[in-house]
Amino acid sequence: MKTLVIDAQGGGLGKQIITSIKKDYPKAFVMAVGTNTTATAAMLKAGADEAATGENAVMVASRRANVIIGPIGMVIADAMLGEITPKMACAVAQADAKRILIPFANCDNYIAGISETSIGKLVDDAVGYLKTMLDNKTDTKIC
Repeated sequence: MKTLVIDAQGGGLGKQIITSIKKDYPKAFVMAVGTNTTATAAMLKAGADEAATGENAVMVASRRANVIIGPIGMVIADAMLGEITPKMACAVAQADAKRILIPFANCDNYIAGISETSIGKLVDDAVGYLKTMLDNKTDTKIC
């Protein structure tokens, strides 16, 4: 199973996700794509098996992934301070992959129900779902 982690800005969220995946599944294949080199470097340092940067990398990696995990902004054009281009958002949204979206209420997007939830809990929940898929070898196709 190919897991794609996408992040922007400083890559802190992607770094947390990859660290958590690799802790329990060191042999899991994790691709990382950052919208900028800082985000990419942070995720590569966390243990990503492959890494790339930019719009075209998001588009190509989204086609190859079985699971895409990252902030909800990755499916919202112009999110993350404008780092998510419309082509990136479309590529992730239309990918033939299971998407695990971590809800963040920032950058002019309010997501009801998460205002009291810590980033750590959100990451734990998202990665916990991925780990269940890895343990059960769950079909990643969306019905």
